[in-house]
Amino acid sequence: MQDYISIRVIKEGLYIIETKSTVRAAAEYFAVSKSTVHKDVTERLKGIDKALYTEVRRVLDKNLSERHIRGGIATKNKYGKGR
Repeated sequence: MQDYISIRVIKEGLYIIETKSTVRAAAEYFAVSKSTVHKDVTERLKGIDKALYTEVRRVLDKNLSERHIRGGIATKNKYGKGR
């Protein structure tokens, strides 16, 4: 794997852990696609740094379990709070 890819993968993993961000937020921050970030932190990171991968996986699993709640909040905010 290219060095710049390995560096990007590690930076993405650290960013997700430090900010507890989603794949979408990390993709926007690093100016790459969501698919790239997802592949980086779920496949490539596992081969580069297993401990970092475990921490990132923990954050991503938490985000996944809370996704439906965030969606409900976003809809509530979009259409008004007290209808």
